[in-house]
Amino acid sequence: MTEVLGRSAVSSMQSFVDELVQQATDASMTVNGRKTKELLIGSVLKDPPPSVSLSDTPVERVTAFKLLRVYVASNLNWSQHVDVITLKAAKRHFLTQLKRPGADRDDLLCFYGTVIRPVLENACPV
Repeated sequence: MTEVLGRSAVSSMQSFVDELVQQATDASMTVNGRKTKELLIGSVLKDPPPSVSLSDTPVERVTAFKLLRVYVASNLNWSQHVDVITLKAAKRHFLTQLKRPGADRDDLLCFYGTVIRPVLENACPV
């Protein structure tokens, strides 16, 4: 049953992409094929579906991509996103440099709250 459902959904994907391109064209817009990616969510299939194409150009199939500063992986694992934001926050090591000359606690908390904490909390609700 899932094989039939999966194949039916796959066969419709190219028509959905074609319709999207047509609607964009009708609205005097273009879909950028270089920025368009295909991500298969779930476990790796033995027989992956055929790739879709955008205006006769194959769409790149990826296992992860960045969308609105959030890294999304095909297995819905957040490790890549967490690694990136942790590294980004670690690069903002100014707290130790501010502490050495004797910045007071309130200034350090203000710096943390405005520079480091937003990086760590990026996409937390997701």
